[in-house]
Amino acid sequence: MTPLRKFVAPEFVFGCGSRRLAGQYAANFGGWRVLLVSDAGVVAAGWAAEVRASLEAAGLQVEEFTAVSPNPRTDEVMAGIEVYRRHGCDVIVAVGGGSPMDCAKGISILSTNGGNIRAFEGVDKVERPGAPLICIPTTAGTSADVSQFAIITEPRQRRKLAIISKAVVPDVSLIDPETTTTMDPQLTVFTGLDALVHAVEAFVSLAHSPFLDLHSLEAVRLVRAHLPTARQYPDDLDAREQIMRAALHAGIAFSNASLGAVHAMSHSLGGAFDLPHGESNALLLEHVTAFNYSAAPERYDRIGEALGLDLRGMAAKAKADALFTAIRDFKAALGIAEGLRHRGIAHSDIGELSRNALGDACIVTNPRRAGQRDVEVIFEEAL
Repeated sequence: MTPLRKFVAPEFVFGCGSRRLAGQYAANFGGWRVLLVSDAGVVAAGWAAEVRASLEAAGLQVEEFTAVSPNPRTDEVMAGIEVYRRHGCDVIVAVGGGSPMDCAKGISILSTNGGNIRAFEGVDKVERPGAPLICIPTTAGTSADVSQFAIITEPRQRRKLAIISKAVVPDVSLIDPETTTTMDPQLTVFTGLDALVHAVEAFVSLAHSPFLDLHSLEAVRLVRAHLPTARQYPDDLDAREQIMRAALHAGIAFSNASLGAVHAMSHSLGGAFDLPHGESNALLLEHVTAFNYSAAPERYDRIGEALGLDLRGMAAKAKADALFTAIRDFKAALGIAEGLRHRGIAHSDIGELSRNALGDACIVTNPRRAGQRDVEVIFEEAL
């Protein structure tokens, strides 16, 4: 008999033009002054201005905070909450990829809980719901717009803080595929592979469930089928929509099933070396899969089938080898073939990286228990 499970997801609107509903939804919260959180790239692309216009058309005043790094930092969250308080804001709208959205989540937490964002690291440490938060993603992969995760970099400690709580699930997500047409091919690949890894890790997570399995497998199928096209033809709106749909499916899955060693290790890499998160995930996926396979072979086989493999009649080792090859080939076709060494990671870094990964909350639901030496070996293989 299936045990009781609770699933969380925000209200979301999916489709081209949904970004223009920002003003309507912000007004519905009864607010009058909105903090618009974004970054320089999104501002340059024009999406922040469009959302601001929607907010102002609804009669709302708008303050902007755009000093957000590609991996948002604790001091940026603290600077953002100062802007929020100084101008008397009461609603937050985030426009951008995972970085502005995670920063906005941090600001929302502090708006009602006070203190320093570092104090909320871990699971269920946020006592009070934050200010109303609307997210408008402009990349397809991070799924910060639907998840109960906020990932913030702590530069002084060279690591990332994982804040996991239903209190950081946005109130509304406006998911508009048109906003992803300004991503360059490399960012398209990195964020799309992030969605793939979210789906794989949620499917094999110790907290997986039949309901979430549907979302995970559909996300894998969609990424496999449409990411190469989205990379090669940036203006193909159908491909963009399908990858945005994959990100949504994967986000619902991992937000409720959590993740695993790939993300724990990727967070460690991002905190220490500021690597793009999706790229880190991609570089680690096949190596963590090889470590985990024996703990969940049937589930990994289903991932292989979603990637287009025909595994019927094959022995267990042949199935595993086919999956590892499929992952490597898919990444190579998207331009990712080298290892961590080519991103500036040295063998001498592995000890610190492994210790930080083992302290990450995502490691808890990895299907195979990993110790310090296990994680070190995975990093070594990924070099």
